[in-house]
Amino acid sequence: QVRPVESGGGLVQAGGSLRLSCAASGTIFSINVMGWYRQAPGKQRELVATISRGGSTNYADSVKGRFTISRDNAKNTAYLQMDSLKPEDTADYYCNFIDSGAIYWGQGTQVTVSS
Repeated sequence: QVRPVESGGGLVQAGGSLRLSCAASGTIFSINVMGWYRQAPGKQRELVATISRGGSTNYADSVKGRFTISRDNAKNTAYLQMDSLKPEDTADYYCNFIDSGAIYWGQGTQVTVSS
């Protein structure tokens, strides 16, 4: 079964850093876009960052300059380096990717930033 598997969440103080990983498991053909989204309590899920197979990136304005998305195509893995974290970054972070026209979502990993 194809699915993204996230890891790397946790509790960190404001100003700290975390690195999230998203590994695609199952029989993968050719992943195009990989992305990170987040959902804070009581809020809608929102885009954090996306990266194409060729390395083109897109970021939400709220994370530009603080978060960096990258990927390793050989490992079908995406990363989200989060620096200068703020309490408002607290959320469940979800990875998704598109493979052969289908969209797959992970279970999410929790990130909590204390003030």
